[in-house]
Amino acid sequence: MRVALTGATGNMGREALARILEIDNLEYVRLLVLPEDKRIKSLLKIHKNNTNKIEIIYGNIKDRSVCDKLVLGVDYVFNLAAVIPPLSDKAPAKAIECNQMGVDALVSAIEELECQPKLVHISTVALYGNRNYLHPWAKAGDPLLVSPFDVYSLSKLRGEFRVLESNVKCWVVIRQTAMLHKNMLKDNMKDGLMFHTCFNAPLEWVTAEDSGVLMANIIKKDVETDLSEFWKKIYNLGGGLENSITGYDTLNDGFKLIGGSTKDFFKPYYNATRNFHGVWFSDGNKLEELFHYQSQTVQDYWKQIGKIYWYYKLGKIVPKALISKLAIKRLFKDNNSPAFWYKHKDDAKLVAYFGSKENYEKLLNLKWKQFPLLIENKDSFGQRIEYFKLKSKALALPIQYFFDFEKKDEEIDIDDLRNVAEAHGGRLITSEFTTGDIYQKLEWENQDHQIFTATAYSVLRGGHWMNPAYYETTWDFDRLAKKDKIYASLWYDSHEKEENHIYYMDTDFNAKIEDVK
Repeated sequence: MRVALTGATGNMGREALARILEIDNLEYVRLLVLPEDKRIKSLLKIHKNNTNKIEIIYGNIKDRSVCDKLVLGVDYVFNLAAVIPPLSDKAPAKAIECNQMGVDALVSAIEELECQPKLVHISTVALYGNRNYLHPWAKAGDPLLVSPFDVYSLSKLRGEFRVLESNVKCWVVIRQTAMLHKNMLKDNMKDGLMFHTCFNAPLEWVTAEDSGVLMANIIKKDVETDLSEFWKKIYNLGGGLENSITGYDTLNDGFKLIGGSTKDFFKPYYNATRNFHGVWFSDGNKLEELFHYQSQTVQDYWKQIGKIYWYYKLGKIVPKALISKLAIKRLFKDNNSPAFWYKHKDDAKLVAYFGSKENYEKLLNLKWKQFPLLIENKDSFGQRIEYFKLKSKALALPIQYFFDFEKKDEEIDIDDLRNVAEAHGGRLITSEFTTGDIYQKLEWENQDHQIFTATAYSVLRGGHWMNPAYYETTWDFDRLAKKDKIYASLWYDSHEKEENHIYYMDTDFNAKIEDVK
């Protein structure tokens, strides 16, 4: 058994490597590592007893010749490489190079091989964009409305689409949810990224360890049994209902380590009220039923962190106001924080994340008792809503797909394709479609009269539909949702129909906003 792995020095990659090295019939695992990545030294030290099973190729994933060497002669390729926030916010060009161009180079290298390896591509929950209490549950097939100015989700959207539309014979796309890892606290105290997390955002967590187990279990089960029904599909990788909480809960659990709560260290205006990415997965059980990887809960994670960073308990004797000043408020100076946007008059970011500068200003003097927290059974307007009923899916609104989503793939017919295209404000150009041939290459026209090619699977089961985000650093959903009924069913959960903004980035990746004429 020969495996190629990208992203091995990342949080998920390290866990995947450890588990893959435990596979009995493993001949070697070949790692793609950036020449400047110093983390590889400590990684090799950890696995010093298995160095005979580790091959290293130094290079950049965007380099086609490097990818050719990586995939040659292996049985599986696991693409875990990604430039994620906050680095993707600070260096968006690197995110595009890795998450989009790198995927293209990797896929192209596999396509050229006569004997192709199987490809496991890790995508992201970020493709689903901003969700709130109206549609907190998501599944593969939901429309993809990536959040404005989030180059991470934009580039991952394009990379995933490349995999889906590729000529790789055997692939699977796995959309990774929010991930708990040992470096999370350390990483999030360097940047204003934590302020992007909406207090009421639905967040489903999974640990890096469990994600790594899943990667190894895919190989083990594929070798042992017939997994033909698993491949050429999209799955959501989650942690289960017990790990489905809110942004407020997540911060709260962390602050419990130092004897406090979110309300002790944060104020309502610190965090965005929209434009995040987080959901609870209604179909997250599919991977668990196949591979049985879920073993750790959110509470397990925090207990583990409490043991590793035992000295955090000393925070209980430090005045909370001092901790807030030294650990939290200092991040207001970071250009990734809403406070920085407000001070420097970055109206584009304020509109994207709060609806307007005025909305942000209304939060400045708001007390917690006035802020509608979902976990306190209040919706965005302060009206009562049963949070636990929402978690049981009893209150979530249905999403309009414009075809019978419960149909089996082999029953999808041309009328389904036409209905979905028309709901998007476009049309199906292809005139002949064999019922159930969901991987047939089809021609479509979007509402901007652009012609594009995509399979029925990508559109109906993947939620993909061509829009400016696929080829420009532009987020144009205010305009598109006015004619696109599928987009409208989600976009207006957190946007007003009167909003007419085009969000985009210039050639230097500066955030810009224009009103649609």
